Amino acid sequence: MKAVVYNSYGPPEVLRIVDIPKPAPHDNEVLVRVKATTVTIGDTRMRGFNVPPEERFLAHLYLGIFRPRRKILGMELSGVVEAVGRNATRFKPGDAVFGSTMEANFGGYAEYKCFNHNGVLTLKPANLDFGEAAAAWGGAATALRCLHHGNLWAGQSILIYGASGAVGTSAVQLARNLFDAEVTGVCSTANLDLVRSLGASKVIDYTRDDFSRGADRYDVVFDAVARFPSDRARLALKPGGIYLNVHRNAFPIKGMTTLGLLNRLKEMLEEGKYRPVIDRVYPLEQIVEAHRYVEAGHKRGNVVITV
Repeated sequence: MKAVVYNSYGPPEVLRIVDIPKPAPHDNEVLVRVKATTVTIGDTRMRGFNVPPEERFLAHLYLGIFRPRRKILGMELSGVVEAVGRNATRFKPGDAVFGSTMEANFGGYAEYKCFNHNGVLTLKPANLDFGEAAAAWGGAATALRCLHHGNLWAGQSILIYGASGAVGTSAVQLARNLFDAEVTGVCSTANLDLVRSLGASKVIDYTRDDFSRGADRYDVVFDAVARFPSDRARLALKPGGIYLNVHRNAFPIKGMTTLGLLNRLKEMLEEGKYRPVIDRVYPLEQIVEAHRYVEAGHKRGNVVITV
């Protein structure tokens, strides 16, 4: 099968398409024929080992000290179940599925991927195509976890900084449609209409206005890209307001497994409360170009790879 591998940390050019053996599912596994995956900021950071100095020790232990331990990136995917192990009971061949590979050693950048049948994988919503389904997990899961820890409730106000990225576009929709909050989105000039269309009642162009110097105050301020100084962001909070940062508050929701979160997102997708925003679609053969684009830092929503 074809797969994108990287044997050393570095720029996008370290990614290579190679032929490797097709995996066979063990007794408790399912084999998925991958239809689509994504390029996330997380993928680019792992590839280039772009992590803050204070996190490098643990990152080396997890990713590999001198070279990558897990050579195939790709944190989320969609596809069709091709085969199941004799003890795998949740799926059958032909099932269209989507899910996260983060608890399965990654591996979305390949034609086939094996999952434990109890892994973070579920049936694809019928109202999404494979590209949308592949992009439905990462940004939304991160956004939902952060919003949950912000104790957001109906009628409250939330400002989302970085509202046009994968996490931000998810957060705008979830804050409005799930939590019934009043949403203000902060983004660039080119993305104002997009963010407004997702449910923001107000948008702020960060190239022209600094929300931290404005008169408005919010119950929650969520930095969805971790780029705005936290001390300044807190100036826009109401007394007792909550500041959220995507790097600090995306920890699991108490009492909800990762699979449980995926199934909750599936329900919201089917109910029309959330839909992933797709910026660009690349074939697997253009994975290097896709990484360059994402690493430039100006994508709108998600970048999909067809396999």
